Amino acid sequence: MHSNISNDGELSPAEIVSACIASGLEIISLTDHNSVKGLEEAIDHATAAGITCIPGIEIDCAYEGIDLHLLGYHVDWKSMDFAVLENTIHDRVLDSFPAMIRNLEKAGIRVDDDEVLAAAGGQLPSAELIAEVLLTNPVYQGNALLRPYMKGGERSDMPYINFYLDYFAQGKAAYVKIEYISFDEAVALIKDNHGTPVVAHPGMNLKTREYLVNALLDHGAEGLEVFNNYHDFEQIRYFAKVALQRKTIATCGSDFHGKTKPLITLGSFKSLEPYNTYINQSVQSLLKNQ
Repeated sequence: MHSNISNDGELSPAEIVSACIASGLEIISLTDHNSVKGLEEAIDHATAAGITCIPGIEIDCAYEGIDLHLLGYHVDWKSMDFAVLENTIHDRVLDSFPAMIRNLEKAGIRVDDDEVLAAAGGQLPSAELIAEVLLTNPVYQGNALLRPYMKGGERSDMPYINFYLDYFAQGKAAYVKIEYISFDEAVALIKDNHGTPVVAHPGMNLKTREYLVNALLDHGAEGLEVFNNYHDFEQIRYFAKVALQRKTIATCGSDFHGKTKPLITLGSFKSLEPYNTYINQSVQSLLKNQ
């Protein structure tokens, strides 16, 4: 789950925990992008309500040229290591912003960079925010390339994230390479701070190279996010089989963001009943490591 500490999240940490409580969730984890700043608020709010909030983070990293996300559960969130990580990635993402705007213009879509920065309100500008500016300001809506993301268009179910996937995801026209830390460095950062590293939505990042999860486990990952809203059932079966064979942790998550991903609700994810017991055992093992 992502709060507004992530540059693509909507709700505050307290609001997201309140929404979890209203949804009947009992065990949650806030895993903002490259930041632990929202954890104190989230944990305090969850503790007061009598539910469990596992301190977490989702780190951008790279393995063999592939952009990946690595979850860290039960990290020592008060460690200065995470402040250093956040500051480093903040600077690199901000430095990439002008190139994002230029690449998008080359792809046929012009947007005012100052308008996007003003909309960011001091936070890092994101591809999803660029989409929001484009789709809410009538000045831009005459561009035919935006029609699929506007009401009634074939990509309008989740227009902001779909725009990101179509233009800014790795390999797309407006993608800008950012020098994230290596996967091995991300694993070490989490383990050095007493956390458990779990590969987030591997099917989304690896796509036709799902087999690489074995190498990621060999490089120190201790689990795979098997159940989520991005994997198809073939991928779920594959990752569940790997987790079972290697006796590693299997986790689940919605990847809730709010308005950026409006079809994703808290506590929701694709699942297959035969693996529910193993998922529950994995969650319990995480709790025991707390």
